[in-house]
Amino acid sequence: MKKAWWKESIVYQVYPRSFYDSNGDGIGDLRGVIQKLDYLKTLGVDVVWLSPVYKSPNDDNGYDISDYQDIMDDFGAMADWEELLDEMHQRGIKLIMDLVVNHTSDEHPWFVEARKSRDNSYRDFYYWRPGKDGAEPNNWLSFFGGSAWEYDSATDEYYLHMFTKKQPDLNWENPRVRRAVYDMMHWWLKKGIDGFRMDVITLISKTPGLPDAPVTSTEMPYQFPGDLVFHGPRLMEFLREMKQEVLSKYDMLTVGEAATATPEIGIEITHEETGVLNMLFQFEHVELDSAEPHGVGKWQHKPLDLLEMKRVMTNWQKALEGKGWNSLYFSNHDQPRQVSRFGDDGEYRVESAKMLATFLHMQPGTPYIYQGEEIGMTNVKFESIEDYRDIETHNMYRIAVNEMGFDPRFVMEMIYSKGRDNARTPFQWDDMENAGFTHGLPWIKVNPNYKEINAANALADPDSIFYYYQRLIRLRKQHPIIVYGTYTLILDDHPQIYAFTRSMKGERLLVVLNFSGDTPAFSLPAPLALENQELLISNYPVDAEKDICQITLRPYEARVYRLW
Repeated sequence: MKKAWWKESIVYQVYPRSFYDSNGDGIGDLRGVIQKLDYLKTLGVDVVWLSPVYKSPNDDNGYDISDYQDIMDDFGAMADWEELLDEMHQRGIKLIMDLVVNHTSDEHPWFVEARKSRDNSYRDFYYWRPGKDGAEPNNWLSFFGGSAWEYDSATDEYYLHMFTKKQPDLNWENPRVRRAVYDMMHWWLKKGIDGFRMDVITLISKTPGLPDAPVTSTEMPYQFPGDLVFHGPRLMEFLREMKQEVLSKYDMLTVGEAATATPEIGIEITHEETGVLNMLFQFEHVELDSAEPHGVGKWQHKPLDLLEMKRVMTNWQKALEGKGWNSLYFSNHDQPRQVSRFGDDGEYRVESAKMLATFLHMQPGTPYIYQGEEIGMTNVKFESIEDYRDIETHNMYRIAVNEMGFDPRFVMEMIYSKGRDNARTPFQWDDMENAGFTHGLPWIKVNPNYKEINAANALADPDSIFYYYQRLIRLRKQHPIIVYGTYTLILDDHPQIYAFTRSMKGERLLVVLNFSGDTPAFSLPAPLALENQELLISNYPVDAEKDICQITLRPYEARVYRLW
């Protein structure tokens, strides 16, 4: 594999609304991020991915953009953003912005024009269709529930929105749309940013004609459109054009959000020679604890099958090996807290948080840290649905309770497990009021466990999760094998232990992870038993001189050895 700075980087995602409030209005802001940059520098991250800060009516927390080249009032002004970029670069931290171009806000000037008349010059910037038999143009289900079409009485037609009705989908078939997007990307890159995280980018090509989706649930009036909207027939054409027009002209990091992507699609998108993006976010591994990947089923928790996790992760690693590049993540603004989901957020919160970090940071790919992950923040259980702010959560609750007849208590349990607001509660800076996030009334309640779980406590404890992350980051800088070495799964069939090796130029690493609260026995495979060993990192005290051929692992234990 070719060497590249973005392969060797650690990316930290800042969700600005919940990071730090500098002015007491209860909403995190750009000046708040500036004030906490030294914290990120201490952690050791190389890149910050900043979730959307553009002008927006905030129907979907900033992913509904009304002006791509201005800043949301809640977050500050363009001068604040420019100072943020300068302060990051002074600290050697790069900045990537969220590129949200599958859709805009319905308050974007393009859409305001488009809905004025059927012959408006911006009409074809979006998907408009007449109704069919007195109903919507097709049977597509929005990802947030209900029809993906909204009727507009002004012109007696429907417009397509795969997310909320205030997020109309852009029509990428229109070359004017593509030109406007590329111009906007150049504008930000010339301001000095270092790349883009591309929101739902694999949705930009829809199946021509927008046909009905197959009926997979007769109980539901609308159907999941699947391949009719994901990875459509012109996706690679559009992305290659974007690469030619924009991406190839800058030294930048690009990562595309790619729900439903397979390893084959991953190779096509990220191939070193013929691909279009540096890496993508695939979803297979974070769907393993859901009854179904979409609809209400994605909210229904099922226990993680570690053998399935091994299969999925190994399949991606081996498919992309020598061809493309992985993103490594469990957490982000759309996912629940990883320690609550795949670890133990009670007795073994610290140990399991460190184990999960070891799992991700010791694999080939670029690791992503979501804010609060590095101090072991957990899911939250608010008493009332009224305490939640996420529009997807409210839509699911309404549909599940009012239309499907689910018990409200059962639906709340699903929200406790899978709701997006689990990741959006304010960052827990200290044990003061509102966890030190704000002097005002926070836009969403703080997790009540902030008295124990907070950054001040973490920074004061040399054995904290924070300093463990710091050590993992340093190890990636010190040992190129962690970035570029070959991954090989061992103990394929063990139901509790995930173990693998990394190999490069005669050197090997052994990574042993207990994904359970039990104490399983680890036996070193014979071919590895004769090698010299050095313990690089562990989440429990370990006698480094002890033989590693037979180990009884403690709950959620993680060890990494260098072998030679």
